Amino acid sequence: MKAHFEMMAAYNGWANEMVYGAVSELGDADYRADLGAFFGSIHGTLNHIVVADLLWLARFRRQPRPPFSLDAIPHDDREELWAARRVLDADIVRYIGGLGEADLAGGLTYSMVARDEIVTQPLVHALAHFFNHQTHHRGQVHALLTRLTGKAPPLDLVYFQREAA
Repeated sequence: MKAHFEMMAAYNGWANEMVYGAVSELGDADYRADLGAFFGSIHGTLNHIVVADLLWLARFRRQPRPPFSLDAIPHDDREELWAARRVLDADIVRYIGGLGEADLAGGLTYSMVARDEIVTQPLVHALAHFFNHQTHHRGQVHALLTRLTGKAPPLDLVYFQREAA
């Protein structure tokens, strides 16, 4: 099980590099335009992924919840956002690498952000959601890139697996 999550952590960093590289070619107007995605723009969506990752890592580590709403923009500057993303991706790899099988067999209890509710679930289920959530919103950015430029980098897990092999 741990090997699966280590692969997903590595894939996450790889996919983010692909997305941020493609996004860096956009003009600021396109990057910030409200294109109807759940978090409006590419900028809003990329910030949301960072916010959600910080929230989940705090939960996993049983730390206090960061004071962000789900639509917060902690990094308005693109370069700062990409730098923060890289630091966060390295932190995710370290966190997953530090987990033991006993940790993976355990549970996680946390409070939700969107409503006042306490949730308890197996840690492996929360980790599966964590990586799926990133993929979901990167897919939205991919669609927006395709809409704006007619092209976007291939992000399928199999491309990462082939490159990593």
